[in-house]
Amino acid sequence: MTPAPGRKVSAVELERRAFRKRQGAASVAISIVSTLVLAVLAWLLIINTPGWARVQQQFFNLEIAFASLPRVWDGFLLNLRVLAMSAVLVFLFGLLLATVRTLRGPVWLPLRALAAAYTDVFRGIPLIIVLYLVGFGIPGLQLIPVRMPTEFWGTIAITLTYSAYVSEVFRAGIEAVHPSQRHAARSLGLSHGQTMRLVVVPQAFRKVTPALMNDFVAMQKDVGLISLLGAVDAVRAAQIETAAYFNFTPYVVAAVLFVLLAIPTIRVTDWYTARVRAREQVGGIV
Repeated sequence: MTPAPGRKVSAVELERRAFRKRQGAASVAISIVSTLVLAVLAWLLIINTPGWARVQQQFFNLEIAFASLPRVWDGFLLNLRVLAMSAVLVFLFGLLLATVRTLRGPVWLPLRALAAAYTDVFRGIPLIIVLYLVGFGIPGLQLIPVRMPTEFWGTIAITLTYSAYVSEVFRAGIEAVHPSQRHAARSLGLSHGQTMRLVVVPQAFRKVTPALMNDFVAMQKDVGLISLLGAVDAVRAAQIETAAYFNFTPYVVAAVLFVLLAIPTIRVTDWYTARVRAREQVGGIV
């Protein structure tokens, strides 16, 4: 920043600039040293160990990685289809449950009780057990005359479990909206449904977006559990390739695909969280 013509920079400002410059140089030096220390520790504790060559051959074999990638990728596409459908269903069903739990009046007590019982049960049961109950139990009832694929039952199980978590996130956001917003909307002649749809839910959604995105990241990982039902997804394909090559590298390939899927969502979540924090702290001192 250059001063205006004819104006001199004060000694205090020059001292501040020099201090900021020294702080920046010190930060860079500390970052370099800490990175070097971490690299040395990684070399000593991992690469320099006696069994590293064997582990590298069994888990990080590039030849087997490229050979198994096509089959693992085909299975990963199945995971993506289940994730896309589950995300839509979880969003809609979770919002419906949250709306039911926030209904006022004694007439809605049975629905509130059912919604509360649902969230308690499915937040308490592990997803693996839900997959077994849905994937093997419901087809045994023969309610559907045709045989549905495991992809269908996996989507149902993930939707049932994550809707319970997402509904609580939505309910927290709805209850965080100040009551004056509802009162103002009702005073303008809006019905309860219009108030929720036009005033409350949009504000609640903005408040809970980081939490919803974190649940989405968790769901990205858990779609790999549909392999328990026999679906040839990325995890089951990696298992098949591992048995074929007697090598664990295909599991690492599947892990890399899931990480590459999660990183963009994680980065967007961090960016949005920082943006919301900066907006709330405008004019404040932190």
